[in-house]
Amino acid sequence: MSIANVVRTAAERFGADLAVADGARSLSFAELSDRVHRLAAGFAARGVAPGGAVSVLLPNSVASIEVDLALTIGGFVRVALNPRVGQRDWARIMDDCRPCALVYDPGVDGAREFAAAAPVSVLIAAVDDDTGTATLDGIAAAAPARPRLRELEPNALCALHYSSGTTGVPKGAKRTHANRLASLRAMLDHVLAGTLDGPEPPVFVHAGPVIHTSGLFVLPFLAAGGKQVLLDHARPAELLAAVAGCRGTHTALVPTVIARLLEFGDAELTALRRLRMLAYAGAPMPVEHIRQAYHRITPNLVQYYGMVEAIPPLTVLGIAAHRRGMDEDSEILASVGRPCAGVDIDFRDGDVAVSDGQIGELVIAGPAVGPGYHDAGTRTDLGKSHRGGRLHSGDLGFRAADGYLHLTGRSKDMIITGGYNVYPREVEQALLTIPGVTDAVVVGLADPVWGQRIVAAYTAESRADLTEAELTDPELTDPELTDPELTEVEVLRRSREVLPDYKRPKSVHRLPAFPLTALGKVDRAAVARMLAPLTSRSVVAAPSRA
Repeated sequence: MSIANVVRTAAERFGADLAVADGARSLSFAELSDRVHRLAAGFAARGVAPGGAVSVLLPNSVASIEVDLALTIGGFVRVALNPRVGQRDWARIMDDCRPCALVYDPGVDGAREFAAAAPVSVLIAAVDDDTGTATLDGIAAAAPARPRLRELEPNALCALHYSSGTTGVPKGAKRTHANRLASLRAMLDHVLAGTLDGPEPPVFVHAGPVIHTSGLFVLPFLAAGGKQVLLDHARPAELLAAVAGCRGTHTALVPTVIARLLEFGDAELTALRRLRMLAYAGAPMPVEHIRQAYHRITPNLVQYYGMVEAIPPLTVLGIAAHRRGMDEDSEILASVGRPCAGVDIDFRDGDVAVSDGQIGELVIAGPAVGPGYHDAGTRTDLGKSHRGGRLHSGDLGFRAADGYLHLTGRSKDMIITGGYNVYPREVEQALLTIPGVTDAVVVGLADPVWGQRIVAAYTAESRADLTEAELTDPELTDPELTDPELTEVEVLRRSREVLPDYKRPKSVHRLPAFPLTALGKVDRAAVARMLAPLTSRSVVAAPSRA
């Protein structure tokens, strides 16, 4: 199997059927294959060297898929630039990987100016930008209809995926053709299993960036003959309309987007009931949000876990497991599922494996694990480490007796207070059991006595949104508390009831919303920076009732 064969076979099997569409363009499977092969040959004809890095600055669009596939089958290395992060971060990534070419969309804010100053030998615009720059249409038109492309080794690089190092300097995780094909197999066998057949053809709605987790579904849907609809920076209301309008059957979202969808009324969420699969990934989702999504959006939930250094899915909590978690064993809803076939996972203390139930660092081996980082020999800030063919992830967790894997947090986020190890996720899950709390982030801040003190931020719904049972709860209607909203005093007092002493926050702070990264994840470091000056007015819990 090769990625080129996936593209060609899809064209042969599904021909004139619609493969990809955005608000402006659409291509059939045959047209997509023809376009991808022409572009691959055209990039080489323009002077992009075999194995050369090509930076790609495109929004979610048909162009983003065809360029990705063309670079991959042409033997180039794609380096995606996130349109939402701005010129400073684009420049830092390009300084690190030194690409020979840049493919950009002039419609992206700041892209035209960035492209004009980019230190590359080949500049390609997605559409005509009136500067005389080569365009994708021009390159495809000049290429032969059936170009001969060179055979590629499975371990050849196809991409560098960038995230920040521990010093904030971008680090590029290497990804190979073999990694991507391993993901394709695991997606079909585990994430999408049993969901592709139905009374209507499958339709995947790319609501998240295809340069991130949503892009993992591009090859599986090509292989399955499903249509893919691309939305660019869609708001939740636009997602609801798109799923209804294109009769979407599948999508993947980060938990923060699902939390925003849960703010809609049941009638507005009706469009999502048709989904055969709603996948969530990228960050832990609170169990209470999983329960609400199951009942109010769709019971066809799938969670998958992975990272840029080891392509997802590594583990999957499938539809049947969610049903079991709702009906029989609620503990598995707090897990990340079980490992996919071929993925070797254990938990270790250093290089020594720990027993089931004991917390250790999650260590991975298998075809999903990438070969390391770009220019790793010159860096000391890369965080995750590759040793003996295994990736030490930095994620902490344990394997339960039933085989489900549970993550307790990142090793760098672990709080050491008074000699005790406290895992933020455990405290956050406890805070989310408090009626009215909609999300929580727990961090450790420096403390001269305890080493670190536990500080929590939370968001809360309006009292107007609480249920009648919650409104009559005496703990939530204390006559001494006149604030109509869920107060910091209440949350701190409740935390004393659900957590042992050493895990209780020393202070809690209500925020209107949490800062997010460009990929929609909660920015934990930014939350910590926001909380640091607030702790001078730390809330003291009200006295406990007898």
